[in-house]
Amino acid sequence: MSTVYVVGHRNPDTDSVVSAMAYAALRNASGDRNYVAGRLDHLSDETKRMLAKFGFSSPVRIKDVRTQVSDIDFDRPPVLEPSATLDYAWKTMNDNGTTSIPVVNPDGTLFGTLSAGDIASYTLNTIDDPHVTELPLFNLLGVLEGQIAKDGKCVDMISGDIVIAIPSNGGAISFTGSDRIVLCGDQPDMIRNALESNVNALILCGVTLDKELISQYKDSDTCVIYTPFDVLRTSKLISQSMPIERVCAREDLVCFHLTDYIDDVRDTILKSRYRSYPVLDEEDKVVGTLSRFHLLRPRRKNIVLVDHNESAQSVPGLEQAEILEIIDHHRLADIQTSQPINVRNETVGSTTTIIAEMYQECGIAPSPAMAGLMVSAILSDTVMFKSPTCTERDKVLANRLARIAGITIEEIGAELYDASGVNNLSAERLIRTDFKEFHIAGQTLGVSQIICVDSKSMTGRKDEFLETMEMLKKKNGYDMVILMLTDVLLEGTVLLYIGSDDVIQNAFSAEAHDNELFLPGVMSRKKQIIPMLTALWG
Repeated sequence: MSTVYVVGHRNPDTDSVVSAMAYAALRNASGDRNYVAGRLDHLSDETKRMLAKFGFSSPVRIKDVRTQVSDIDFDRPPVLEPSATLDYAWKTMNDNGTTSIPVVNPDGTLFGTLSAGDIASYTLNTIDDPHVTELPLFNLLGVLEGQIAKDGKCVDMISGDIVIAIPSNGGAISFTGSDRIVLCGDQPDMIRNALESNVNALILCGVTLDKELISQYKDSDTCVIYTPFDVLRTSKLISQSMPIERVCAREDLVCFHLTDYIDDVRDTILKSRYRSYPVLDEEDKVVGTLSRFHLLRPRRKNIVLVDHNESAQSVPGLEQAEILEIIDHHRLADIQTSQPINVRNETVGSTTTIIAEMYQECGIAPSPAMAGLMVSAILSDTVMFKSPTCTERDKVLANRLARIAGITIEEIGAELYDASGVNNLSAERLIRTDFKEFHIAGQTLGVSQIICVDSKSMTGRKDEFLETMEMLKKKNGYDMVILMLTDVLLEGTVLLYIGSDDVIQNAFSAEAHDNELFLPGVMSRKKQIIPMLTALWG
């Protein structure tokens, strides 16, 4: 089975990242072995601290799940090096049922492409031009299954006009000039004439080799080759001894990489005329070929969504992916699938809580390190169990996981909300760390949440926050931008906003001053902010 990517939402919080990692680990431990956890954006400092504490590296970043060349079952024909003969290339094409073969350098990178049409065109052109230039002797001997009877001056290359020695009116042919490759059968007079004329090469076709005759001309410059084939076949095979580097296409090549998206590949192919195209890996080495046929039904990437089910919060290109499952604790949104899937959507405070229950149902215990990481995710998403979204199930499972990890809830809580270093971060980075986009009744808004233990120090940067929020509003065309400064100790939220005063005051039945108001008891974006705005906007 192909790889299944488990991904959370954009601007991932700790619960989004950890639930993806925990679920991938669970499925792999169950025997699937092909689940990979991914993330869509940069990790928050909180998430980085928790991953480092329990010894985990960051999940792979997934920028897009549109179908790529790597998702296609493209052809994997053999490849040939430039020195291979046309004869061998033609046989290779026939044996593999293909009309095109990539030509590669010794290191596997692309040298050119060779098609059956290239071979046919070259072969037909030799009818009008019987001259061959620097034909490698090694190639010629291989194609003719020949043996050297006499070296002459020839060392590695043979050049000359191909001449078939057929006597005229029963007499011998006289060869003018040495720039000849003479083919003859059992014709001693022709052989003597060729050797005396010092032609470049004499090819004896299908005859018993007369070593005594050849030895009489040991001082001749002619290279003598013996082949078991007759003259007619030999004359045809000589042109097929040419190395394919002389014939293959090398200019204006169109090739694709494994990472190229099918949408882009399709556009390129429609503008070109080739039947097949080389496919290259990240090192530019040839790994196969694709044709128009392969684009008809490309294989989609397999995706499991955790901690979200809204397309605006999901990975780009999701419409081209195959969604296999959704595991979430948020409201149902607009994700659509092409076929029925498993959806697990439960009213708990953290998606990681659902994953923990799935571990129990499978009878598999997470490793101590994974259990500790899962505790941090539950505590983060439930704001140390103080969020109204928190349930008794969150508390029970968090404590159970803590026992497996050999840690305490208090220990993790203290590290989660350690304020050290936060004040050194820019306002934009703090806002983007846990930022989500929502579409409600035609309104588009962005809502960020910063969990802290000292909201007073955060509000001291109010002007900086509002300036950044105004920038985000204009840049993304939002109707409103909200920043929740959720104070764990005060058990409430300082709400900063850019947008309509009336909307905020009517939604929360509170009076705002200078784009700010305090909402006691409000700890959850999902359960206490979004529902109020949804009710107001209808």
